[in-house]
Amino acid sequence: MTPLRIGIVSVSDRASQGIYPDKGLPALAEWLEQAVTTPYHLEQRLIADEQALIEQTLCELVDQQRCHLVLTTGGTGPALRDVTPDATLAVADRVMPGFGEQMRQISLHYVPTAILSRQVGVIRGQALILNLPGQPKSIKETLEGVRDEQGNIRVTGIFASVAYCLQLLDNPWLDTDKTVVDSFRPKSARRPPQA
Repeated sequence: MTPLRIGIVSVSDRASQGIYPDKGLPALAEWLEQAVTTPYHLEQRLIADEQALIEQTLCELVDQQRCHLVLTTGGTGPALRDVTPDATLAVADRVMPGFGEQMRQISLHYVPTAILSRQVGVIRGQALILNLPGQPKSIKETLEGVRDEQGNIRVTGIFASVAYCLQLLDNPWLDTDKTVVDSFRPKSARRPPQA
């Protein structure tokens, strides 16, 4: 059985130059450790906000490292140096617009500037690539969704759809800890309970 492979990429000029510590990779790695219950192999990259370098890194993670899921953080705003979505679209075979729409919907519950985000979700080959925000708090919110005071989900996070998307792309099975994020699958796509 092919093991699940996940790539995470932090896009930051200053962090990649060592001017300050990168917060994106640790936040993503920690969240995945809490949320994903399926064993997986993690590939991490910290790179500058250069479109050619981002494209090269995404292609390397998908084509050479055979990652089934790639999560990027940073470089998704309107500033001239924010080119992560441009690089992601450049290497895409298909665009998955629902992911970007849902990320902005979630962020709008917290900040009115969510409409400035250009985050996208795409498919390259059989891999799903998702652009996440740059701040650890926003990463968590985007992946898990919006909760009310009692902890109930009001707006579903994007990771609830990731497992089924990977399944539809014929990738390894992904399970999540339901207390972090409850992955949705139609009844016809669920595994029977283990005896």
